[in-house]
Amino acid sequence: MRAENSATRTSAIAVVADPAVTPHPTSAASSPAGSSTASPASSSAVSSTASPAGPSADSSAVSSAAPSAGRSGTVLAGLGVVAFSLTFPATAWGLESFGPWSLVALRSVLAALVAGGVLLAARVPLPARRHWAGLAVVGGGVVVGFPLLTTLALQTSTTSHAAVVVGLLPLTTAVLGSLRTGERPSRAFWIAALAGAAVVIAFTVQQSGGALTTGDLYLFGALLVCAAGYTEGGRLARVMPGWQVIGWALVLCLPLAVAGSLIALPLEPVHLNAHGVLGLVWVAAGSTFLGLYVWYRGMAAIGVARASQLQLAQPLLTLVWSFLLLGEELSAAAPVAAVAVLVCIAATQRAGRGTVRRSRTVRSGREARTVRS
Repeated sequence: MRAENSATRTSAIAVVADPAVTPHPTSAASSPAGSSTASPASSSAVSSTASPAGPSADSSAVSSAAPSAGRSGTVLAGLGVVAFSLTFPATAWGLESFGPWSLVALRSVLAALVAGGVLLAARVPLPARRHWAGLAVVGGGVVVGFPLLTTLALQTSTTSHAAVVVGLLPLTTAVLGSLRTGERPSRAFWIAALAGAAVVIAFTVQQSGGALTTGDLYLFGALLVCAAGYTEGGRLARVMPGWQVIGWALVLCLPLAVAGSLIALPLEPVHLNAHGVLGLVWVAAGSTFLGLYVWYRGMAAIGVARASQLQLAQPLLTLVWSFLLLGEELSAAAPVAAVAVLVCIAATQRAGRGTVRRSRTVRSGREARTVRS
């Protein structure tokens, strides 16, 4: 009887894995429910942590894995922010050669062809039926909605102004992420997030003279659809690799993008130049595919709310790119806003890290108690 209890405890701990801590690149999306995907090495490693203490041993194993996963997730999400910060300057370049509707349609077609080629080469199976609705939200938000609305906004707004307005995206994503995924960041996190949003709003009002334009309305709509796409993509990235999330979302939107290209190209003039081609290539391959790949992978590791706050740096990075690539002038308030936003980012990451560790420990202890009972 004692040997049987020991074996039961060992096997129970082996299956108490947190997908947000160590997401498997393929098994969660393709394995049948309830099947075990742990390798012999990983099983023995987990089993070796088993002891009569039960939950405490399992909690210490999870806690030791959390810091490394958090660091790598932060780096990946940060790389995504750098890629996104180049989107507006690249879009402005693209508009030198293409009309707004043509540019959005072509970037989606090119990105979908890249993603489809990678998925085909890797022989990735189709996602489970239950994931297609979420992929449609990702496609509608980050593949179609956000690029279209921001491109329309950039016809009347400067890239620096648009970047600062979109600085509200972190708070919007954190709110939707909390509602959709059940994440509960700490009070300190929300205080820092609201402070960062307040800095962005104050900077926007100061730059625009306090008046909203048509471009601002496009940008606020882009905030909502993009936050929804980020939230749903971050949730899906916990059960399938991030590159597959954006890859299948792009493939899902390919028929619409092709139809849009066929309609828009004859109606909008095309004047090819180096800036236009480079801008199109970047927004298709860099921002839409590679940027979202590392972004969703990092978001799956550190959580939607915490990852979203890294985007507080995106408007300030875009201001720098706009100055270097487009020759736009930086206001004297920009450095002050930059320092304030960086302080808020540091505060959200510190507060979010504690929340993630506590939630993982509580969850692992609860699962272990459930298995023993």
